[in-house]
Amino acid sequence: MVDRKMNARIALVQFEGTICDTVGNTAHACELVAEAAAGGADLVVLPELFSTGYNLDIVGPRILDLAEPIDGPTVTALRSAARENGVYLIAGLALSKEQLPAVAYNSSVFIDRSGELMGTFDKAHLWALERFYFRSGSEFPVFETDFGKVGIMICYDMGFPEVARILALKGAELIVCPSAWCEEDHDVWNFNTQCRSLENTVYLAAVNRFGTEDALYMGGHTRVCNPRGAIMAELAEEAEGILYADLDFDALKRFRTASPYMRDRRPELYDEVKLLP
Repeated sequence: MVDRKMNARIALVQFEGTICDTVGNTAHACELVAEAAAGGADLVVLPELFSTGYNLDIVGPRILDLAEPIDGPTVTALRSAARENGVYLIAGLALSKEQLPAVAYNSSVFIDRSGELMGTFDKAHLWALERFYFRSGSEFPVFETDFGKVGIMICYDMGFPEVARILALKGAELIVCPSAWCEEDHDVWNFNTQCRSLENTVYLAAVNRFGTEDALYMGGHTRVCNPRGAIMAELAEEAEGILYADLDFDALKRFRTASPYMRDRRPELYDEVKLLP
């Protein structure tokens, strides 16, 4: 058995793509994965719907043509990039499922260092037009890596405290949030990232898209928060770039001792949450 690493470097790719150009976006993403690996990354993260773009006024009507099966060309290329560079890789894209080929999911794939697919997460809370083009997910997997346990939520999921809490209760030490967050809601992005990390005493890595897609502008502001809700690292410039952050999982234990929210929960008092509308 390989000993667990107690430190990990993550690389969050604030990606600027070309809308509806899955081939070009995937090739560019693989170049950035290689760059992040050269920078020492253990885990590389690409944002929500990196391969298609996000503006659903444009992407939505084409989503069934743009969505790919898990063995399609985009995931195949990402698996090769992870294997060639020896990194874990999380990437957001539109997936179709074999059993429901006429349905798309707003998903993230989790690939290990050898290029094997560890699993997927399907966005649970669909924002605005998304509900017309995607089916929502209903499971919250946590993935075991050689440096710790990692959970995923996608963009709007971050606004629902229950999602991060479920992931933390399942053992997540790092929660990753691939996003396509619009600039006019930048203030909400700031609050959500810091609150979800603090109340669950986890590292939270939120990677946003950058760029303009017709009337939609996404400014980035990719950031990593520590388990006390403090910002460890952030991309200040509104541009494509890679944000690196070094995570110390021994320090995580100390954070959880000093801020014992998870230990001091009283689940017997919370049944009302399920009963209230």
